[in-house]
Amino acid sequence: MEQTTAKLTVFFDPPFWAGLYEREQRGSYEACRIVFGAEPKDYEVYDYLLKNYGKLRFSPAIEAGRRRDEGVNPKRLQREIRRQLQSGTPVGTKAQRALSLQREQSRQARKIRSRALREEERALRFEQRQEKRRQKHNGH
Repeated sequence: MEQTTAKLTVFFDPPFWAGLYEREQRGSYEACRIVFGAEPKDYEVYDYLLKNYGKLRFSPAIEAGRRRDEGVNPKRLQREIRRQLQSGTPVGTKAQRALSLQREQSRQARKIRSRALREEERALRFEQRQEKRRQKHNGH
């Protein structure tokens, strides 16, 4: 049986409130960072997810590894969640790796786009100079 887990953690990342949405399915792990701005209410977070789930940009999938909470007593799991909430360190290393991989890929894509735009602009200027030379040569 295939199991899918999703976890949303809302935390204060000065100066904004942010959310870390993690999902794990078919042995792959993906994360997405959401910036809310002002402190969101529960119903605002729920509404945001319902309306914008299709627009969320998840990181590239990385290998999920073995789940550590398999077979854990539910009361113990609840205590661990409460400790995580009180400690204030919601961002896990797996999420950090996934988000940094996403940032790196977007940086590379932006580099390629800007390089192509620069080359296109350079070619356009060259064509304009050539046309100007031809006009001068024709005696106009």
